Amino acid sequence: MKLGYSAWGMPMLPVDEQIRAVAEIGYTGIELICIERSSTDLETLDSAERKRIRGLLDATGLDLPALHASVNPIAPDPAVAAHNIDRLRRSIDLASDLAKGTPPAIVLMGYGKPETSESDRERLVPIFRDLAEYGRGRDVTLALELHVGQAIDSPERTRWLLDAIDHPNFKLNLDTSHLDVMGYSIPDSVRPLVADAVHTHVKDQRGRYPNHEYLTPGDGDYDYVTFLHEMANGGYTGYITGEISIMVQRKPGYDPIATARKTYATLSQAFAEAGLPIEN
Repeated sequence: MKLGYSAWGMPMLPVDEQIRAVAEIGYTGIELICIERSSTDLETLDSAERKRIRGLLDATGLDLPALHASVNPIAPDPAVAAHNIDRLRRSIDLASDLAKGTPPAIVLMGYGKPETSESDRERLVPIFRDLAEYGRGRDVTLALELHVGQAIDSPERTRWLLDAIDHPNFKLNLDTSHLDVMGYSIPDSVRPLVADAVHTHVKDQRGRYPNHEYLTPGDGDYDYVTFLHEMANGGYTGYITGEISIMVQRKPGYDPIATARKTYATLSQAFAEAGLPIEN
C-alpha cells in the first residue's frame, strides 16, 4: 500500500504549494480537489492550467490517485441537480485530462438522508450508472464515499448500491471514519467493502454520531494498525490517504502544512508498527 494526502485539508492554498508541500513531507500521492470555491475549482481549470498541473505533478514525481469532486446529484431543486450531474461529468473529463497512465478516480458522495435512504438510492442508481458508463469511455472510475448522515451510510446500504449499479467503473472510496462514529468495528467496516475499494480516506475521530468530532490523525485513538492489517488482508494495494475534516479546519490557528506533517508522522508510524512497507 502507498501513503497519500488529500488536498481537502488545504483547499485554499495554490495548487503549486499543495503539490510541493505534499511531496516534500514524503507522501507519494496527492488527491486533488475540484470543488467550488477551492483554489482548484473545476470552473477555473482551463486547458493551459490542466497541462501546468500535470507538469507540477511530473516535476515532483507525485501520483494522482484521485480527484475529489463531490456535489449533490439528487439536490431537491431539479435544476441544481442537473447542474451538479453535469459538473460530475466534466470532472470525469478533468480526470482524463490530468491522467498519466491510469486516470485518477473521481471521489463523490450520494447525499440524501438516512430516513429517506430507500427512495434516495433509487434515484442514485441511474445517475451513477450513467456517470460510470461515461467514465468507462475515458477509463475513469467513480469512487463512492459512504458518509454518516447521508442516504448511503452503512456497509449494507453501500453493498446494495454497488450491486444495483453493477458497473466495473463504479467502485468505492473507503472512508471508515464514517462507520467508526456509528459504532462499527474496523473488521465490520472493512471486510464487506474492501474488495471494491479503489481509494481510501483516513482521519481520526471521537464520539458517536450525531455527537461526534473528527480529528487530525494522531489526536484520537483510532487503531490504524488494525485498519492497515484488515486492508492488506483484504487485498488492497492502493493509497491510504490522509484527509482533514472541515471540523478541524475551522479551529482557530489551523495550519494546513503542519497538519499534513503530523498526519504523515502518524500514518507512517502505523505502517511501521503494522510491519507493512510503504510502497514508493
